[in-house]
Amino acid sequence: MSEQTAHQKVALVTGANKGIGRGAAEQLAGLGMTVLIGARDARRGEEAAEALRAAGGDVHAVTLNVTDPATVREAAKQVEERFGHLDVLINNAGITGSGQISPEDAHDQVPSTVDLDMVRAVFETNVFGVITVTNAMLPLLRRSPAPRIVNVSSHAASLSLTSDPDGPMAALLPSAAYSPSKSALNALTVHYANELRKDGILVNAVAPGFVDTDSNNHTGFLTVAQGAAVLVRLATLGADGPTAGFFGEDGPLPW
Repeated sequence: MSEQTAHQKVALVTGANKGIGRGAAEQLAGLGMTVLIGARDARRGEEAAEALRAAGGDVHAVTLNVTDPATVREAAKQVEERFGHLDVLINNAGITGSGQISPEDAHDQVPSTVDLDMVRAVFETNVFGVITVTNAMLPLLRRSPAPRIVNVSSHAASLSLTSDPDGPMAALLPSAAYSPSKSALNALTVHYANELRKDGILVNAVAPGFVDTDSNNHTGFLTVAQGAAVLVRLATLGADGPTAGFFGEDGPLPW
């Protein structure tokens, strides 16, 4: 029996009922993986899973709210009971805090006037939620021969890019919520990677780019498939692949 037959790869993508997460789920399923769509809304998760199954993928829905530890623990229990392991975790679920608007229009995130409750809500999902899900899934990832963790970040997380007044991020309004939450996620990625390096678990952050999704009110210029491609590339790294890195479509990004 071949190794591929003996070990069916299983991937969990959070926030995957739409947008970049769904795009990544579709591409991973196309590579022959069993893909679990993590979604807060059970109905929407199942609808997305059904659509991808109809296209030939081995896709299943898992109810999972990254800000609700009980649902995360239950999801981990379901994965263990049904599959016994996890090979890929893509921490994709995230919120802007400003609803469906373009980043350059996020006036409510300006540090001097920001609502602290909004900042807390953004960090609860974009940072604390990643810790919750990752820690719950680590025992399952440790059973994989090639475990991979991908944290979905943003170009706006780059301190180098955002601090350059003449750089590509100059049009963005200053942010006390979304951008700092993704910078924190990048830092968290490095520390998880450093801890898990000895176990062969590769952990990286990715910036999909300005993708046409609900979160930016469909003002992005990249397709979902284009944005998802970098997630999938980092989720399928070989044993000699990088860890503790921050990558965009064209390669490494500055911190």
